Amino acid sequence: MAAMDRRLLMERSVAGRRAVTVPEPDVPLTPLPDASLLRDDLLLPEVTEGEVVRYFTLLSQLNFSVDTQYYPLGSCTMKYNPKLNDEMASLPGFSEIHPLQADETVQGALRVIHELQEMLGEITGLPGVSVGPLAGAQGEFAGLLIARAFHEDRGEGAVRNVALIPDSAHGTNPASAAMAGLEVVTVPSDEHGNVSVDDLRNLANERTAVFMLTIPNTVGLFEPNILEITKIIHDTGGLVYADGANLNALLGLAKLGELGFDIAHSNLHKTFSTPHGGGGPGSGPVLVTEELAKYLPAPIVSENDGKFVLGSPDRTVGRLNGFQGSFGIVVRAYTYIRLMGLEGIKAVARNAIINANYVQSQLKDDFDVAYDRFCMHETVMSARRQKANGVSALDISKRLIDYGIHPPTMYFPLIVPEALMIEPTETESKETLDAFIAVMKKIAEEADASPELLHSAPHNAANTRLDEATAARKPVLRWEPEAAD
Repeated sequence: MAAMDRRLLMERSVAGRRAVTVPEPDVPLTPLPDASLLRDDLLLPEVTEGEVVRYFTLLSQLNFSVDTQYYPLGSCTMKYNPKLNDEMASLPGFSEIHPLQADETVQGALRVIHELQEMLGEITGLPGVSVGPLAGAQGEFAGLLIARAFHEDRGEGAVRNVALIPDSAHGTNPASAAMAGLEVVTVPSDEHGNVSVDDLRNLANERTAVFMLTIPNTVGLFEPNILEITKIIHDTGGLVYADGANLNALLGLAKLGELGFDIAHSNLHKTFSTPHGGGGPGSGPVLVTEELAKYLPAPIVSENDGKFVLGSPDRTVGRLNGFQGSFGIVVRAYTYIRLMGLEGIKAVARNAIINANYVQSQLKDDFDVAYDRFCMHETVMSARRQKANGVSALDISKRLIDYGIHPPTMYFPLIVPEALMIEPTETESKETLDAFIAVMKKIAEEADASPELLHSAPHNAANTRLDEATAARKPVLRWEPEAAD
């Protein structure tokens, strides 16, 4: 891209140029606010319409898109999502209704919510479902409020105030537990990447309110001792919570309820199709056993004589947001499940598992594998070997950009040094994975032969190495022209 094409819109400004001609108004003018509230020094670019179009088109071409390139973070929905799902969510009967309409005027929308509740309950084996939470972290918070309400109703609320959480957990787990007023106690992992059962047994006691477990865990591994783990917690009177962020590895293959979980959340925007770039939108339904359904957050859609109605469970923990959750995401998830069917849902999990193990098997001679065993939907590699030569996981990720591949998750989970979490997802072909594997092998060779090449990467991106720490601490939120010489 030519240097002139990278100029900011303000830098293209020439006095007197206009991008649009505003017609004379055919309605009465609205009086302006008091003069003290108005500005006369607002600096705006003066450019032609063509300049505006060219500028924003070029910006769009700088964006990374899963429709054009490979993103090895698939289970977080940086994967291909059927466009049909977006089309369904855009139908006027879904997109142009209002959450305050009377139930009888939005029966179709309420039916979608009700049927999705039932489908999610069937998939997870946890029949009590609320789609109210707006994201996975809010689903976690709802689940922990349910756990607290359950113990309070049993007269143990003051005693059971501890959340046991593995050291490999997502950061939202301890944060949500703390927000719910629980004390967080960390459970270490064993040498195989599983929860240390012996440590869990020693830590679980009459103070345990809930044990939070991501399954498969953040290292991409299924817990082989899961039935023993859930029994340990239940024997102490505690509840078991499943972080469902990695649910796409279990679809149609295992049900959380049958594994002994009492509460879970599902990231609809991860497992069930929503383009999740830019931080949203999200949806994190909370799912519980039949015994805990009375505590679910409102609203819940129920069916009564063929009519669908919004309501609240008897002992609800309340509302977590103003209305019925992220309804557009609900429609997308509903469409996705109906489109895939049971066999399609199973294929999602199977293909995700096959792809992750294929990548792991092909790269294990070039990078260290965090835990050298069969993984589920993701594999966590380590750049420990390259680090000995001065090349970090960050360097490898930056170099991937030069090859047109988005970097994977880095430095997480925290229990793996120089971690590179690769989630090839179910939608990528073998040819795409082979191309990615070839690039990773090439980068491993470069790390040995030319470390500086990686230290200064990326070389052909619009931006190279950014000062990310300063950007986070001192963000520049307003453009200002440079002072004249």
